[in-house]
Amino acid sequence: MLVKTQAIVLSTLKFQEKSLIVKCFTKSDGMKSYFVRDAFSSRKSAARMAYFQPLSILEIEAVHKNKGSLEYFKEIKIAQPFQTIHSDITKSAIAMFLSEMLLYSIGEEEKNEALFEFLQNALQWFDYHESVANFHLILLLEITKHLGFYPEVSSAELPFFEMSEGIFVPFFGTTALNEAETLNFKKLLELRFDNNQPMFSVSDRKQLLKNLIDYYGLHLEGFKKPKSLDVLSAIFL
Repeated sequence: MLVKTQAIVLSTLKFQEKSLIVKCFTKSDGMKSYFVRDAFSSRKSAARMAYFQPLSILEIEAVHKNKGSLEYFKEIKIAQPFQTIHSDITKSAIAMFLSEMLLYSIGEEEKNEALFEFLQNALQWFDYHESVANFHLILLLEITKHLGFYPEVSSAELPFFEMSEGIFVPFFGTTALNEAETLNFKKLLELRFDNNQPMFSVSDRKQLLKNLIDYYGLHLEGFKKPKSLDVLSAIFL
């Protein structure tokens, strides 16, 4: 079936000498893997590779056989050119990390148009703004709304956040955040991109990120800790 849709690039893997396997989150069909033959075999290869940077948003025309095998692009173009995400070292590290988080979080071939549109708008904000210290934290928390495990905030006055249940509780438990961590988590719950203020210390931000990754791990079967976390920590945290 020939499909025209938008797609967010999540990963690329070199295959043999000249080809690529590209995983994308598509608006029409959720996660899809594409085989790009001879990606490195022509003078245009550098331009073509620019399409497949982490979190690039593409306009694609592709053949979807929907048989669990690799699909094929017929046409590709950049749907939303970024001005800073792939040229700023901090933003590119965040993009690499977030693309890996999304790769491990989104179900295979599971359409989620609302999540796609949220990511598209969030990435546009990310590209146009300079104060992005908390962007990845806000984004990861907001994504849980679309994946089904956003924290229950009706009892947010309680002192501990129990991650396994996604609720605030009166007593500390095995998978609960301590009081200081819970306080920072509550502050994060109040943040939005348009009030993205650097209100956390470096150590607080690092702890929040660890808490969020642990939270994902408790709620998503087969979730893996991103390898790019170390790169993000070295450059940004």
